[in-house]
Amino acid sequence: MSKAIHVGRRAQDIHNGGYPHVESSSDSSNNEINIPNRERRASGPHVKHTIDADGEKEQAHFHLEGGDNGDPNRKFSVHSTSGRRLSEWEAMQVAAAGDMETIDAEIDEIEAELQTMNKKSRWYKFELSFKDPRHFTWLLVGFASMGGLLSGIDQSLISGANLYMPTSLNLNTKQVSMVSSGVPLGAVGGAILLGPLNERFGRKGAIIISLVLYTLGGALEAGAINYGMMVAARVILGLGVGLEGGTVPVYVAESVARKYRGNLVSLYQFMIALGEVFGYVVAAIFVNVKSGSWRYMLGSSLVFSTIMFAGILFMPESPRYLMHSGKTVKAWAVWKRIRGTQPEAKEEFFIMKHSVESESADVNSRSGTFAWLDFFTVPRARRAIIYANIMVFLGQFTGINAIQYYMATLMSQVGFNSEQSVFMSLVGGGALLLGTLPAIFYMEKFGRRFWAIAMLPGFFLGLVIIGASYTVPLSNKAGSQGAYIAGLIIYEGFFGSYACLTWVLPSEVYPTYLRSYGMETSDVTLFLCSFLVTYFFSQMQEAFTRIGLSLGFYGGIAVVGWFYQILFMPETKNKTLEEIDIIFSQPTSELVKENLRSSLVTANDFIHFRWNKVFSPVSESDLTAGGAHKDLAKHQVAQEGGEVKGE
Repeated sequence: MSKAIHVGRRAQDIHNGGYPHVESSSDSSNNEINIPNRERRASGPHVKHTIDADGEKEQAHFHLEGGDNGDPNRKFSVHSTSGRRLSEWEAMQVAAAGDMETIDAEIDEIEAELQTMNKKSRWYKFELSFKDPRHFTWLLVGFASMGGLLSGIDQSLISGANLYMPTSLNLNTKQVSMVSSGVPLGAVGGAILLGPLNERFGRKGAIIISLVLYTLGGALEAGAINYGMMVAARVILGLGVGLEGGTVPVYVAESVARKYRGNLVSLYQFMIALGEVFGYVVAAIFVNVKSGSWRYMLGSSLVFSTIMFAGILFMPESPRYLMHSGKTVKAWAVWKRIRGTQPEAKEEFFIMKHSVESESADVNSRSGTFAWLDFFTVPRARRAIIYANIMVFLGQFTGINAIQYYMATLMSQVGFNSEQSVFMSLVGGGALLLGTLPAIFYMEKFGRRFWAIAMLPGFFLGLVIIGASYTVPLSNKAGSQGAYIAGLIIYEGFFGSYACLTWVLPSEVYPTYLRSYGMETSDVTLFLCSFLVTYFFSQMQEAFTRIGLSLGFYGGIAVVGWFYQILFMPETKNKTLEEIDIIFSQPTSELVKENLRSSLVTANDFIHFRWNKVFSPVSESDLTAGGAHKDLAKHQVAQEGGEVKGE
C-alpha cells in the first residue's frame, strides 16, 4: 500500500519567511537534499558540493536512505534557498544519514579557526583538561551539584536551629515561621533574577554569584542578634538558593551526553538529600553545646560554599550557552574538553549548532518583541512551560519541604523530646537520600514517564501511614512513633526518587533560546510553592488537622497528579535537547492519545501478570520508534500548512 507524505514548513520556519520544504516519497527516484551555503568544500560517496560562478552559493547533496520503517528505497528531499543556514530539522536529517564527511567538513573549519585564535594567558583564566572527557564530565557535575548540597544543608540546619534559636532571639510563633520560610521567599527573588543573570553572565557566572550570596547569607545568620537581621540573612541566603537551584540543572543538562543526562541531573537531587543529612548530622553534633549551638549549626554552611566556589572557578562555561551567545568557536573548544571528538559527540554538536542558529534567526526576525512572549504565542514553548511548572507544583504541594523544614517539630508531636527529635530527623533525611539512588542509576534506563507514574503512589502510601499514625494516642508511644517513622521512611524514600524529576524535566524541555527564561519560571514556581507550604504549615495544620493536611491535602494532590502524568507526560529519555524540541512540537491531543494507548497496554500487561513487559527498560515507544518518529515529523510540520496524504 503506497503512501505519500507532503510536508510544509514548520511553525518557526514560517516565522523566518521560508525555511525548507520537505518531501518524502516511497519510489526509488534519485531524491536529494539541497542544503544552503555551508562555506566549505567536501567530497565523498554521499556528498556533493557545488559553488556557482560568483562563489556566493553552495549546495550539498545528500542521499538519506533507510527512512520510515527501515525501507531502503525511502528517501528524503529537502530544498532551501541560497544563504540559508540549515534548520534544526535539516541538521538532524544529515546526522541521521550518518554523513560524517559533511559534519567533519564543517567542524574542521571551526577547528581551524580555533587554532588560529590568539590565546592570551591570563592569571584569572582557569582551565582543566583530561585525556578522557568522561573524567571532566564527572568533575563538572560533581562541583556543580554541590549547589544541591548547600541547598539541602540550609533546609535541614534550620530544623535543628529552631529548637533553640527562638528562645535566644525571643521570637514568637509567627516570627519563627517567617525565619523558616525566609529562604524559600528569598529564593523566589533569586529565581526572578535567574533569567537576566544567566543571559548576561552565563551559567557559570550565575553560579558564582549565587555562591557569593550563599556565603554572605550564611555569615549573617550565624551572627544574627535580632529578628530583623535573621530574616535579612535568610532572604539573602534564599537569593543564592533560587539562583543556583535553577542554573545548576541547566548547566549540567547542557553539558553532558544525552544518555547520562537524566542520571547526572538527578545527582543534583541526591546532593540536596545528602546536604539534608549533613545538616541533621551537624545539628546533632552541636545540639549539646550549651551556648550558641544554633549559631554553629547555621554557620557550618560557609565551609561548603567556600569549597564549591573554589572548584567552580576551574569549570568551563556551558557550550550551549556559548553557542547561544554567538561564540561558536569557544563552544567547540569547551565541547572537545568535556565531550570529546567521537562521531556521536560531533553529530550532537552539529545539530546543536544549527538548532541554536535557527532559533536565533527566528528571534532576530521578530525584532521589537520580547523572546519570552513565545511562551504565550508559540505552541511548542507554551506546552513546555505548562508541563514543566505543573510537574514542579506536584513536587512541592505534596508537602516535602514543609516536612523537611519542620522535621524536628513534627517528631516532637508524636512524643520525641527535643534531643531525640534532632537525632530522629536523620531517619527522614537518610530515607530521602537513599531514595535518590535508584533515580540516579535507573531513571535513564526506565524513562521519566515510567518513573513518575511508579514513584508517586509510593509516597502517597507513606502519607496514608503518616496520617494514620496521628490516630494512635500518645500514651502508646511505641505505636504512634513506630507508625509515624514507618510512614516517613516510605514517603521520603519514594519522594527522593520522584523529586529528581523536579530538576530533570524543566532543565531539558525548554528550547535553547528560552531555557533561561523557562527555568526562571520553573524556579519561581518551585520556591513560591515551597514558601507557601512552609509559611502556612502551622496554620494549615490547625485548619485541616494533622490527618487532614497529610492525607487529605497532600495526598489528594498526589492522586490528581498521578492522573495528570498518565495523560500528559511525554517520554524524553535518551533524547538530545534538540530531539525534545520535536516531541513538544506535536499537538497535545496526539500526546494524550498515545499516552492513553500506551497506558492501556501497560495496564493489560499488569492485570495479566506480564511483569517482564510492565517493568521492561525498553518501552513500547522504543519498539515502535520508526513509526513514532514519522508521526512526530508529520505533526511537527504538516499542521502548519503541510498536507498529509495516505491510505
